[in-house]
This record gives sequence, C-alpha cells and structure tokens, in this order.
Amino acid sequence: MENELCHLQTRRGFVGAHLGRIAGAFSTAAAVNFMSPGPIACQTELSPEAAWQKLMAGNKRFRGRRMKSCEDDASILRQNTSEKQEPFAAILACADSRVPVEFIFDQSIGQVFVTRVAGNVATPEIIASLEYGAAVLGTKVILVLGHGNCGAVKAAIQGKEVPGQISALFAYIRPAVDEAGSNLNAAVNANAKYQSGLLSKSSPVISSLIKQNKLKVVAGCYDIVGGGVTLLT
Repeated sequence: MENELCHLQTRRGFVGAHLGRIAGAFSTAAAVNFMSPGPIACQTELSPEAAWQKLMAGNKRFRGRRMKSCEDDASILRQNTSEKQEPFAAILACADSRVPVEFIFDQSIGQVFVTRVAGNVATPEIIASLEYGAAVLGTKVILVLGHGNCGAVKAAIQGKEVPGQISALFAYIRPAVDEAGSNLNAAVNANAKYQSGLLSKSSPVISSLIKQNKLKVVAGCYDIVGGGVTLLT
C-alpha cells in the first residue's frame, strides 16, 4: 500500500492520537509526581531567556570562527562530569550529519542535552527524553532545530515509496507539509514550529514548567551554508 503512513492521519487526528499515547504512558499518580519534582539537581542559575541567549552567543562565535569550547581541557571536563550532568539547554535536532549541535552553539561536554532524530520530530521517546532533561536535569530552554535542505522533510513532501521504516517519520512531518505546501524551506520552518508547539502542549511536564516560567520552548532553523541559527516565531 503506497505511502500508507503519509495519509493515515489528518493534522487533528495525528495530534489527538499523539496526545493519547503520551497520556497513556503515565498513570495519574506517576504523572502528578513527575510534574511536581523535588529540587532539581542542576546548578545552573540561568533564566530561560538567559539560557537562550547563551546558545545564540555561542552560535555567533561559531559563525565568526571564534570558538572557545575546543580550547577547554577535555580530560578535566570528563572528570568534572563523570558523576553528573548539568546542561543548561536541551536541543531536538535532526540526525543529519551536517548539523553538529555542540559545534553550532560552541558548547562543550555537559552543557547541552541533545536528542536527534531524522526530521527533528517529537516522538513519544523524544518527548520523554526532553522531559527528563527539563524536570530532572533542569534545562532552561528547549530548542527544536530544523535545518536547510532537510532530507526527511523533502521525502515527506515527495511522498514516494521508501524502504524499511523510513516512512514512519512521514506522519510526524505531514502536518507541517499540509500547512506549508511543497516549498522545502517553508516546510522545514513549519515543521520546527509544529514540533515545538507539540512539545509545549502534549507534555504535562513541559507545559507545567513553561507556566511556572522555569522553561522556554522555541523553534529555530540552522543555515547549513552560512552557519547561522534563526529564531522562528
């Protein structure tokens, strides 16, 4: 059956099914306990806005070829982070090899909590990981990072038959394609914004932290030619 997953769900149906899976993953008691964690172990005192600005300052250094993270002593960093991690930001990025997240933001060991999957889509497993980063590790900002010439988004637009499990990604990207149409750049941006919105709304853990002004969720796009990251609003 050609591209069945691409056409199984409308935007509303997909969101509803996705929310259902998230809700079903937790018992009521477990969800309440996780939404109301004790003191977060992370020692960062950055506000969500300051955490975002720190990421963008690193991207500026990266674009200007003035990176400083590579100068840090790796052995000392590994020693200091061997027992615990204290990242200030979390990033949901595409698995594309042209998107080296730590380099893009000039951050070193233990500073960013990174999840990667083709198309930077918010699957239940990805959401669970980002919930852990926010609720347990204390990350202050979650960035959903799309990028130029994204192959996963391009494949979702084309909707052609593909091997193996690749088409399983299409259902997650399809709402953005329905909104943006066949323009790849527009669809990449729409997908990043859609996934960030899904994170903000489908996770009770993340939405609770946002309401308490303890967390910021944003969408951005990485220019694989120029190296810059643009905030998408």
